[in-house]
Amino acid sequence: MQLTANWNYPTAVRFGPGRISELADACRIAGMSKPLLVTDPGIAGLPMIAAMVETCRAAGLAVAVYSDVRPNPVETNVANGVAAFKAGGHDGVIAVGGGSALDVGKLIAFMAGQTRPIWDFEDIGDWWTRADPDGIAPIVAVPTTAGTGSEVGRAGVVTNEETHTKKVIFHPKMMPAVVICDPELTVGLSPRLTAGTGMDAFAHCLEAYCAPGWHPMADGVAVEGMRLVKQHLARAVHAGTDISARAGMMAAAAMGATAFQKGLGAIHSLSHPVGALYDTHHGMTNAVFMPYVLAANRPAIEDRIARLAAYLGLAPSFDAFQAWVLELRAEIGVPNTVAELGVDDGRIGPISEMAVVDPTAGGNPVPLTKELARSIFEAAFNGRL
Repeated sequence: MQLTANWNYPTAVRFGPGRISELADACRIAGMSKPLLVTDPGIAGLPMIAAMVETCRAAGLAVAVYSDVRPNPVETNVANGVAAFKAGGHDGVIAVGGGSALDVGKLIAFMAGQTRPIWDFEDIGDWWTRADPDGIAPIVAVPTTAGTGSEVGRAGVVTNEETHTKKVIFHPKMMPAVVICDPELTVGLSPRLTAGTGMDAFAHCLEAYCAPGWHPMADGVAVEGMRLVKQHLARAVHAGTDISARAGMMAAAAMGATAFQKGLGAIHSLSHPVGALYDTHHGMTNAVFMPYVLAANRPAIEDRIARLAAYLGLAPSFDAFQAWVLELRAEIGVPNTVAELGVDDGRIGPISEMAVVDPTAGGNPVPLTKELARSIFEAAFNGRL
């Protein structure tokens, strides 16, 4: 498999091992001379971040680092980042890390020039038009996981701590100007995080493919993304230094985020409130809910899943695909129930209510009612398929 390429879909992507050496050039192309590098505390002290800072400074870029980012980011993380951006006189953001750091970095760049509160730009209708587009700073995105695909997305997810709900903030100009996808940056990711983030990428592709509506371009991207997951995820988990596997998953992650503009569904609708209430890992939560949501949606997607199964080299049936999903989860260490994630059933009512109003609920192939959300949660809690 060819591992190095330049893509211009859906934005400028420099893909391949070692491409992080081009970070300073990417910043200049994006129009930055004084970037704020936004990352999370888990990697802020690692040699890779120090090397990025040194690369930028050697090229004459006055870079500073901001790392106050929670695994499930909250508004305070963004607000403090905006304050750091303004105090340092920065003119752009380098967002480095997993989905949380990428989202916060993008949201800092977005909010740096706005006067309205962040919740005024939730992804509802045309709320994005409330923003001042001239106040949005340029972004260079550098993923260090292969999961969310936030590096090629036009939105960021942030938790409203007052309501304990995850909100999607959207604007077309939140799309990074340049993306550096260097699979070598993911080599140090633990097997568990590789599994969780990889299953997030898979969930994006799967839900986009199953979402109702006609979008053959998104469907095509999603199907090939799932083939890459099937080919590479288990190997990336068990042989973390396999650059080919890491590259395949990094491509699949970007493909998932490109495809899910078509829609997501109940996997995410349930995962979002569970993550907001219990602070669970988003990708791993998606992975746990996946087979239970598939079973609930079966009446609406059986033929479509049979076609997908055939493309993946499985017997062309829903049952064959579901069986493979269960096998993959077991192979890479995904828990079988949400109870194993530390989630109890004491908040099943609020979770069901939050799920049906989550922005992703509308993309579910079967209308997501409170009753259906509750039954899926109960199945996922008890391990009942």
